[in-house]
Amino acid sequence: MSVALHPVERQGAVARIGDWLLAQLAAQHGRFAPWLAVALGAGVLWYFAQATEPRAQPLWLAVPLLGLAARLARRRWLLGWAVALPAAALLGAGLTAWHAARQPAPLHLPFGAVLVEGLVAQVEPLPEGHRVTLRGASLGQDPPLARQIRVRLRKDDPTLPQPGDRLRLRALLREPGAPAVPGGYDFQRAAFFSGLGGSGFALGPVERLEGGGEGSWFAALRARLDREVAAAIPGAAGAVAAALVTGTQSAIPAPAMVAMRDSGLAHLLSVSGLHMAIVMGLVFFVVRLALALVPWVALRVPGKAVAALAALAAGGFYMLLTGSQVPMQRCLGMAALVTLALLSGRRALSPRVVAIAAAGVLALAPAELLGPSFQMSFAAVLALIAGHEAARPWLARLGGGWWRPALLFVLGLVLTSALAGAATAPYGLHHFGRLQLFGILANAVAVPLTSLLVMPAALLAMLALPLGLAEWPLWAMGWGVEGILAVARVVAAWPGAAPALPPLPGWGLALASLGLCWLCLWRGALRAWGLPMILAGLATPLAAPPPDLLVSGDARIVALRTAEGVYLHRLPGARAFLQENMLRAMGATQALALPETGTAAGGALACTPAACRFRPRPDAAEAVLLRGPPPARGQRSAPLDATPFCGALVVALEPLRPRCATGESIDRFAMWRDGAQAAWLGKAGARRLSDRAWRGDRPWVPPEPLPGRAETLPLAPVDEAAR
Repeated sequence: MSVALHPVERQGAVARIGDWLLAQLAAQHGRFAPWLAVALGAGVLWYFAQATEPRAQPLWLAVPLLGLAARLARRRWLLGWAVALPAAALLGAGLTAWHAARQPAPLHLPFGAVLVEGLVAQVEPLPEGHRVTLRGASLGQDPPLARQIRVRLRKDDPTLPQPGDRLRLRALLREPGAPAVPGGYDFQRAAFFSGLGGSGFALGPVERLEGGGEGSWFAALRARLDREVAAAIPGAAGAVAAALVTGTQSAIPAPAMVAMRDSGLAHLLSVSGLHMAIVMGLVFFVVRLALALVPWVALRVPGKAVAALAALAAGGFYMLLTGSQVPMQRCLGMAALVTLALLSGRRALSPRVVAIAAAGVLALAPAELLGPSFQMSFAAVLALIAGHEAARPWLARLGGGWWRPALLFVLGLVLTSALAGAATAPYGLHHFGRLQLFGILANAVAVPLTSLLVMPAALLAMLALPLGLAEWPLWAMGWGVEGILAVARVVAAWPGAAPALPPLPGWGLALASLGLCWLCLWRGALRAWGLPMILAGLATPLAAPPPDLLVSGDARIVALRTAEGVYLHRLPGARAFLQENMLRAMGATQALALPETGTAAGGALACTPAACRFRPRPDAAEAVLLRGPPPARGQRSAPLDATPFCGALVVALEPLRPRCATGESIDRFAMWRDGAQAAWLGKAGARRLSDRAWRGDRPWVPPEPLPGRAETLPLAPVDEAAR
């Protein structure tokens, strides 16, 4: 008699979890490589997050690590991938440091009027007048500058400059401004990597020294198209139409821009993947149809491949015409990969294509990672591709019939707007502090108008322009743009269309971005882990609330955040741009004036003509804003005495003398030395942060000004009303 021993059928919990993980890993075939682009971006972020320039020696480890990863991937691909991730991160940091080292040093521009002479690189129309970008500009008798200068011409200037002209004008110039608030958008960093050295405005008429020089052919064509569109389509519609054709948004009036932003249609103004896809799709359709109409050609020429190459060439031309902006670079890179896939018979759209395009943009211009254009563009495309993959089985189950194309069109329109809107919402909250609640409804009308009327008419107008027949296509385009603006105005006027919310902190946006990548790049149940990351990133304003107190870098505005709203103390000459950015950082759109005397905000503010005591919460630390009398014309402000308020955070827009022996204080010297100031008033006391402390010592940050050293920070604007 024999006894058979049966294996244990019941596995333990650890074994089941291991089997589940192995099954999930097996399902991710082809999804590991896109994470290398994510790691590349993480390295770029690490570089910009440092307080000082990182040492170059560790960054060179990227090369041997990549070689080791390639060797390991032949036999143990998972181990090779794990080694490639830190290598890609080091490569991203190293590429960014290399790009930073190649940039010319920031300019130190004179504070008075100066004679500027340079070659026109670009002409941008404005609602009133024009703005020119000069390259190789010289100030007076000085040698040419290594950076470009941007000058706004007088609105009544009769000269209409063209790219390639050599101009001479008298202007006031300033270096790029510092962030409006600590942690805000860094204009100096953006200018450092873009090659811009300063900007200003002309004090008199422009003198054209030479015409028709060595300007860019695309810049000249862009300027001509701007003029043609503005002449054929008057008003705001013409400015919006020019933005769609050439990417020039500078001429759009502020009310139209606000309506497009609050309705969720601002993405239509920035030439991006949508516009590129429409142009390339139209060219592809027309070329393939033309080839198919000739039987002899259709039988001998691969029409699909020829049409794809023609569409790719049209996309490259459109990208160069619109100034090679980041969304267009991304879209053209993806289009090139899609064309290669079509020619080789492989799948056209996949997360790997998006990853390759992102890696290419980061390698060429890593600073673009920090801008809303790069972030929102790639987030939307990644969400759309992942959403299409997830919805494809469901769409395949729809029955046939005459109604199927119409249903697919409506579903595609709604799902595209919903996915793109949801994917870009965290970035809109971080950069703009707003959430467009009715964007799906507005896009449901505006996107078909753009796709079926506006962009086809624009393409036809460009083809008819050399023949002088662009008037009718531009008229049709203007009609469509007027419809888009009408939709924007109606939706933006709805109550609560674009509520202001506290902006996401940078680390919260990074967490939400990681969750989005996790959700879109992985397959199966593993991708669900991305949802908690996204929700945690969106909830970070609860852990990192906006500042309770902000002071502008020009020492002219103090903002105090209370439960009832934001109260402002403004001096004459305060700039509306700074005020808008300070309110946005506090999650507000409107501001209240500080009372001259009495209490406000439920007792959070108690003011006298000389000072305002501020305690945002009963258990919070106290701040005191000292308000001195305005100085007589031509006189310096008298220093203010802080000693009666020692123990509180003392804030003054004038120098403090004498100061308190202990405690924190913010006065005019603090802004002159360290820029904008922020403070949080908590139970443990006041915590303050300056713009200089936030940004550190980086190549684009001006050195700390010292007595006796030539001033390097822009002076506060002059109060023209007081003159």
